Amino acid sequence: MMTRTVEHPGDRTLIASVQRALGLVEIVANSPRPVTAKALASASGLSLGTTYNLARTLVHEGYLSSEPDGFMLGSRFPAISAGSAEGVVSARIRSALHEVTDGLGVTAYLSRYTDGEVHLVDVVDAKGAPRLELWVGLHEAAHATALGKQILAALPNEDRLDYLARHRLDDLTPHTIRDRRMLLEQLERSAGPVLDREEYAIGVTCVAVPVRAPGVVAALAVAMPSETLQRTAPAEVARQLGRTAARLSLQLGAESPRRHGQFGL
Repeated sequence: MMTRTVEHPGDRTLIASVQRALGLVEIVANSPRPVTAKALASASGLSLGTTYNLARTLVHEGYLSSEPDGFMLGSRFPAISAGSAEGVVSARIRSALHEVTDGLGVTAYLSRYTDGEVHLVDVVDAKGAPRLELWVGLHEAAHATALGKQILAALPNEDRLDYLARHRLDDLTPHTIRDRRMLLEQLERSAGPVLDREEYAIGVTCVAVPVRAPGVVAALAVAMPSETLQRTAPAEVARQLGRTAARLSLQLGAESPRRHGQFGL
């Protein structure tokens, strides 16, 4: 038996292209990562050409932004009470990373602690400054990175000891701290920015600052050649990072706590 769709008189005045465009915005708003045109087309059921044209219009109007890895919510997307959607959180994180790369001219990273592990959330590359390739995953090398050590320093002592009990302190370079007692002492002294001085990769120094919000333990960081950081005072780099991290902390703090566990890769 075929079900007959009832058409309401008002339906005839609806504009299909607007409905399709809003559908694309909804898909992006509920995605924790940028969405490619192909993925948008698949999720919406539209052709790739139609999807691209609608998305390009939304980018022009500021409701979406076009990133190298896909579409995200744009600056004109209204910050309403439903702003705890994953796409809103992801867009705010990406915006903060862009602010860092634009201000310092180096690649920016954000990591967070969830389910007992340190995860890389997002990376934005600066033009002419290639990212540090994480040849050893962050979850295995938190002890050797500013991103990881900043998070470990922010954890309650019980969680910090639990993490270190479950992870080996592998030596990645001659500068990597492998002694747990020495690492713990360093973490306990870390009241502000944390540095990784060639502990993960020779010739690379990283600076990380905390991102704090209810239910969130995260870190914002940059990596740059050690010789570059010698010319640019680490304190100035940390100040610029700190300003961005403070704004991001406030934005994440305004989100619903139940959503915080959902953002990430």
